[in-house]
Amino acid sequence: MNHDIRSAKRPEPDPPIVDIANYVADYRIDSAEAYQTARYMLLDSLGCAMLAMKFPECVKHLGPLVPGATLPGGARVPGTAWELDPAQAAYNIGVQVRWLDFNDTWLAAEWGHPSDNLGTILAVADYVSRRNLRVGDAPLTVRDVLGYAIKAHEIQGGYALRNSFNRVGLDHVILVRLASTAVATHMLGGSKQDIINAVSHSWIDNGVLRTYRHAPNTGPRKSWAAGDACRRAVIHALNAVKGCVGYPSALTAKTWGFYDVAFKGKAFEFERPFGSYVMENVLFKISYPAEFHAQTAVECAMKLHPQVKDRLETIERIEIETQEAGVRIIDKTGPLANYADRDHCLQYMVAVPLIFGRLTAEDYTDAVAADPRIDALREKMTVKENPQFTKDYFDPDKRYIGNAVQVFFRDGSKTEKVSIDYPIGHRKRRHEGIPVLMRKFEDAIAGHLPARQVARILEVVGNPERLAALPVPQWLDLWTL
Repeated sequence: MNHDIRSAKRPEPDPPIVDIANYVADYRIDSAEAYQTARYMLLDSLGCAMLAMKFPECVKHLGPLVPGATLPGGARVPGTAWELDPAQAAYNIGVQVRWLDFNDTWLAAEWGHPSDNLGTILAVADYVSRRNLRVGDAPLTVRDVLGYAIKAHEIQGGYALRNSFNRVGLDHVILVRLASTAVATHMLGGSKQDIINAVSHSWIDNGVLRTYRHAPNTGPRKSWAAGDACRRAVIHALNAVKGCVGYPSALTAKTWGFYDVAFKGKAFEFERPFGSYVMENVLFKISYPAEFHAQTAVECAMKLHPQVKDRLETIERIEIETQEAGVRIIDKTGPLANYADRDHCLQYMVAVPLIFGRLTAEDYTDAVAADPRIDALREKMTVKENPQFTKDYFDPDKRYIGNAVQVFFRDGSKTEKVSIDYPIGHRKRRHEGIPVLMRKFEDAIAGHLPARQVARILEVVGNPERLAALPVPQWLDLWTL
């Protein structure tokens, strides 16, 4: 039945909003694989946060919004001494986790990084737990954090499977705000109706533009946009538990709802009901801090490095095949203005390992980019879509991210065509990837935290049952300077 736009009678809440509230409030996660993967996701994300502390451009975002606006007894920011209100702490942690483009990834019609939601989840968990302890109530545990992370992953990733926000110019952090708003409201003690109200506000916010992710405007906002979404999510959750009313047809309201304003009148589509599919299938960035559509291209280039490193001057052309999404997002020519431009340029991410046999966060700096060999190789590259890579990318049973690289020389010789369907961070390579993920984690925390703290963290992490049962404040104690 069509709602009379002249009527002031409030309709029933839009079903997609209700579905999120039902899932967050009622769904019981019984997947051991999801919890195990979530544990590795938590460690990997905190490792990424510690790596980011080496970069002044990241660190300048941390702390209170204005000097002095701290909250003793509030939420801690890992790797620092900051204690902040939960909204600003969520921003801080979200910035740390995302800064280097090295945390987990989800690729579908929309893409994104579901562990971005940890900014909200860790901040609210620490805030709620410390508040509870002050009044004699039980704190949340790390297992609770993992459960909320599984649900946030599922909401963000579930929406991304069939709904492309980038095609209408909106950034994927709209789904970080959505998922974080829902779980934060529940963490703060909100009812199912409170979750509905908070989520409606998240949709009414509309979404930020992707301007900062694309040439000629690519810039570092892409590294703090998720933190901004985490902060906004906590604000919506706090308002909802205070009793702020929601807007039931935030999606479907004629003219004024999200569908008509921002989604070309289309309703959302869903591939599957909410469960734990996303966490089980999430992609880890294990070896290279690179936009995920390029991960296998970097692996290909690393394999070719020994064959080309001494013949760089004799290269005639380099052919790269990728998925449609890779062509659309990271096929980039011309001058690259900053590190944010470079880590979203497929050609740059192939050139560096061909030349140096490596790709690290430091390789996106101005100092490395000044090497004239990089742009010389970029100019010799062609990028085209491989339709099979695109097909496998969308296949729910595969979820591949294929790339192929081949180098041709002026004397007519050529390398083999190296093709890789899915990177080491893929679910199909978990047995191979997890040991590498843990080395990444250990190296990251050792590079920022004192040795004594590192030892205590590794001791706890080595016992998954002990870690799961650990109260959140005790977990954050291990990360506080």
